Amino acid sequence: MRVLLVHAHPRSDSFSTALRDTTAKALRAAGHEVEIRDLYHEGFRPALSALERAAYHDTPGNLRGIEDHVTSLRSAEALVLVYPTWWYGMPAMLKGWFDRVWAPGVAFHMSEGAITPGMRHIKRLAVVTTYGSPGWLLWYIGHPDRKLIGRGIRRLCARRARLDWLSLTRMDSRKPPELQSFLAKVEAHFRRW
Repeated sequence: MRVLLVHAHPRSDSFSTALRDTTAKALRAAGHEVEIRDLYHEGFRPALSALERAAYHDTPGNLRGIEDHVTSLRSAEALVLVYPTWWYGMPAMLKGWFDRVWAPGVAFHMSEGAITPGMRHIKRLAVVTTYGSPGWLLWYIGHPDRKLIGRGIRRLCARRARLDWLSLTRMDSRKPPELQSFLAKVEAHFRRW
């Protein structure tokens, strides 16, 4: 399977980077083709300019400057997102990637009523993330990040696209053995993909 792995963390020495590397290694060991897009490392520009927003519904003009990301997305059969959860959501860099790359004519098509999906070739999704919050607080506020991806993003993918969610709560108070244990869990999960 062709897997697009999108990583969003500004530091190369972060635990998120270790999760990215572990995920990619395990997917390759399972026989998958993996393309990594490291948004911070690439210098991806997440904010839409006024001109880009004006051309947002002008397909294919709305793809100027992001053609390589669109090519990566269109060739993927699976999407894996690796990022830290900040303020109960994805980092602005990753949200900006969705804003710019999941554009009309790519991720969806405008129609009467609701939009129609454009990512039917993506059959599997996965999120690998960390939270500073404890699990009970995420439950209390309703898991907004999981709803966005599970109900919004997944709707644009293949019917019955599977979503895997691997998360580590209380990230800021974890000890090294706990971090290693989560890395092992992530590796084992993706070796079974």
